[in-house]
Amino acid sequence: QVQLVESGGGLVQAGGSLILSCTASGRTDSTYTMGWFRQAPGKEREFVTGIRGNDDSTRYADSVKGRFTISRDNARNTVYLQMNNLKPEDTAVYYCAARAGPYLSSSYYSYNYWGQGTQVTVSS
Repeated sequence: QVQLVESGGGLVQAGGSLILSCTASGRTDSTYTMGWFRQAPGKEREFVTGIRGNDDSTRYADSVKGRFTISRDNARNTVYLQMNNLKPEDTAVYYCAARAGPYLSSSYYSYNYWGQGTQVTVSS
């Protein structure tokens, strides 16, 4: 079993930055693929970015490319999401997700473990 706990959300003005953290505990290691998803009110949960187990290759949604960066610290079992130049449309609950193995998917069906989510609100 894997437990995920997100932190770092909050309220920020447009153009500002935030760093989200996701700390994993339980049966997880560097072979796990980690993802960040977000869900805005009335919308479906959508893929933001992911980092593949073993080789740390990354993938980003077009809407966040060049603004968001995912990274991981295996010694701390933590994945980070650096968010720069935030826009009001980035407002959502952000969820950390994990799955075993080096399979980087943008589908939330591919992930077995989820955090509770952290709210990010960007004011205009």
